[in-house]
Parts: sequence; structure tokens; C-alpha cells
Amino acid sequence: MTDPAVIHCDQFLAHPPAVVWRALTDPQWHARWWAAGDVKPVVGHRFTLDMGNWGVQPCEVIAVEPERLLRYSFAEGSLDTTITWRLQPEGDGTRLFLEHAGFDLNSPMGKQAFNGMGHGWPGVLRGIGPALDGLTGA
Repeated sequence: MTDPAVIHCDQFLAHPPAVVWRALTDPQWHARWWAAGDVKPVVGHRFTLDMGNWGVQPCEVIAVEPERLLRYSFAEGSLDTTITWRLQPEGDGTRLFLEHAGFDLNSPMGKQAFNGMGHGWPGVLRGIGPALDGLTGA
């Protein structure tokens, strides 16, 4: 059974897992495709992501499997959700899977965030490839 409060997206990227991993874990690269913040692949690392009009959101790394999985809490104290990035080699590239879970659909803010992010995440994932092309010279 699928949890209705979870957003699932995936995107093929014509870059090896090591490059995609860097896009998820290097603050300079991360800021090029999504949000500025001091993300690091270290369990327990606390950081913030600058979400523009939605403010600076506190996060904490929960799980790390280098070049395979990165999971962190997102918007602690307000949305209290979890973002999981999973990388799977595919041919000469990588299939990047996103799971954004934990939305409280019984709260107006949770429902609005779920609907907004459900529409927004696919575009964010589509933007990673061009950003990586620019960073790697591909």
C-alpha cells in the first residue's frame, strides 16, 4: 500500500553516480540546482537550506551510503518531513530517486506543502542534469 503523504519522483541523469552524489553533497554544486546550504554527507550533521520565499529550513542528516543514499530531515519544527535521495547506476548514467515523506495532510500547512512540492519536485529533478552539464563541462 502506498502512503498518500509521500512524494516519489525519479530522473535519469547522464552522469555517473559519483558526479550525481557530488551534486547532492557539495554545497556549491547543490546551490546550482536547488538551494544554498551547508549540506554534508555525515550522519548527525545539521545544516540549513535557503528556500527563498519559504525561508531558511533546518535539516539534519539521518543516513548516508556514499554514492547510493542520502536521507535528511527537512524543515524541522514546521513541516518535519524527510527527504531521501537514492542513486542507482543505469547504463552510463544514474537514475536518481527522490522520496519526500512525512507530510501531515491533516494540517493546512502540511497539505499545502505536499501539493506545492508534489508539483515542484519534478521540475527540480529535471534541472539537475543541465546544472551538472554546466559544472562538468559535458
